[in-house]
Amino acid sequence: MSDLFHPDAKTRINAKAKAAFSVQDYGGRPSIDGVQIVELKRFNDDGGAITELGRLNAGMHAQLPGFECKQMNYSEMEPGAVKAFHMHHRQTDVWYVPPCDKLLLVLHDCRAGSKTEGATLRFVLGDGKDRLVRIPPGVAHGASNIGQKTGRIIYMVDVQFSPTAGECDEGRLPWDFLGAEIWDVVKG
Repeated sequence: MSDLFHPDAKTRINAKAKAAFSVQDYGGRPSIDGVQIVELKRFNDDGGAITELGRLNAGMHAQLPGFECKQMNYSEMEPGAVKAFHMHHRQTDVWYVPPCDKLLLVLHDCRAGSKTEGATLRFVLGDGKDRLVRIPPGVAHGASNIGQKTGRIIYMVDVQFSPTAGECDEGRLPWDFLGAEIWDVVKG
């Protein structure tokens, strides 16, 4: 029983509130095999800040073992926009959203036979934090700009993009593949 309901508690709540009361789970979020989140260091001084997105040696990223950067891209999303879902057969994505932006990222493991097949992970990128997210091939991903201004994504990939049929590694799923409510901001 929660301390709030202990007879010696200083504040007691009424029966209606007690029946609806729950404690939010602040534990770790579920994971998807191969998804990696790297917390980055932000260096601030009187004149601004710098965040190191990675050190590359012959294209190999020091903080993401086995990831070789072959192309870097920059993307923008208008407030309220949903860009989803897409995935790759060969390509790994590594996303970075600046801390002044706020995007909801949704990942879904579509890999047949994966330890986490069918698992879904959703979390906010940006929003005051500097992080990289590694998204392996076969994990569908998309984002919604839940901020008040244009949101930006800087991302690295290990396969160069080709729009040529037969060479293109990017495929799409419907934006509501997991239900339209997956993009709703959780209230509470």
